[in-house]
Amino acid sequence: MNMPPSPSGAEHTDGSSIRLGALVPLTRPGWVEAGRHLLAGLDLAVREVNDAGGIDGRPLELVVRDTAADPERAAAAVDELAHLGVAAVVGEYHSVVARAAAARADALGVPFLCSSAVLDALTEEPTEWVARLAPAQSYGWRIYADFLFHAGRRRIAVVTQPSVYWASGTRVLRDHLVPCGGTVFELDATLTPEALCDALVDHGATALLLLVGHPEPAVPIVRAVRGDRRLAEVLIGAPAGQPEFAGWAAALGEEGAGIPFLRYLPERLGPLGERVGKELRERLGEAPSFVAFEGWDTVAVLAAVLRSHGTDRAAIAESWPRVAVEGTRGPIQFSRTPGISVWQWAWTPLQVVDRDPAEPDRFRILHAG
Repeated sequence: MNMPPSPSGAEHTDGSSIRLGALVPLTRPGWVEAGRHLLAGLDLAVREVNDAGGIDGRPLELVVRDTAADPERAAAAVDELAHLGVAAVVGEYHSVVARAAAARADALGVPFLCSSAVLDALTEEPTEWVARLAPAQSYGWRIYADFLFHAGRRRIAVVTQPSVYWASGTRVLRDHLVPCGGTVFELDATLTPEALCDALVDHGATALLLLVGHPEPAVPIVRAVRGDRRLAEVLIGAPAGQPEFAGWAAALGEEGAGIPFLRYLPERLGPLGERVGKELRERLGEAPSFVAFEGWDTVAVLAAVLRSHGTDRAAIAESWPRVAVEGTRGPIQFSRTPGISVWQWAWTPLQVVDRDPAEPDRFRILHAG
């Protein structure tokens, strides 16, 4: 493997901690709720590893840096963490931020295990340094497109903000639905909610997908569409997962139910997932999202790698194809997947779900991948 020269990560023999850098959005404009769940999963797994004796007697230590959804801030954090001697970097939720972190980790020769970002092109060129637990966007959003097609939704409006992530998602939907007779058209998120509703009527839309941030402008858009009698039969969807978190339900109540989104969980958790889910619920004070499970699985993978391959950064990166770890959502292994530039878990269990209109705190599985 062609590896750039880099200092070894935390090769100590004095019982000092093994440091893992953690990139997490903890302040706005980052999705703070997602960051809190991701960090809860990471932290719980680290505590469990340490309670079980650590890595050959050495404790794991999370060195957390807040990315605030800022790619430049994330890249600078990778620089800082590499200088601090972390064995690897983990985490991140926002795709454009993870892409910046992955590029910097690749340049510096620091292993990066991405927990939750889905953008296919996480790096411009294939890299040995980066692995990912979340499914690629092209995989998950194709399954979402299948759901729309089977639900009889053919005229799809996407309200979108400028972002490589939203543009990529729109392209996946269009490439998958248009050959089947569907139509995908874009509406600018700068439209007023009232103008957006008029445009949906004019286009004869049967579905509106929210490719926008939460709470703004997603919440006022949902309220406007729900309140417009002309659009009573229009399905509102949010493939990126905005309705997963309790903040969505708190902001929208019953209006936020019945909005399908992608969720990276199996239909039923096994014993490990059930146990971890219970611990996460106690820690968070609410039901854990799939993002919290991604955090726990991230540390489980790296703990196994560190036990078997040590803390040398090159050795960690070389281990990705040999990973075989039981995660909360199933057995985790990495492979090379066509069109994906990083080592990829192919594939995470995936569902299209919504909040039950009759009971908004309960999720209904509508379609499985």
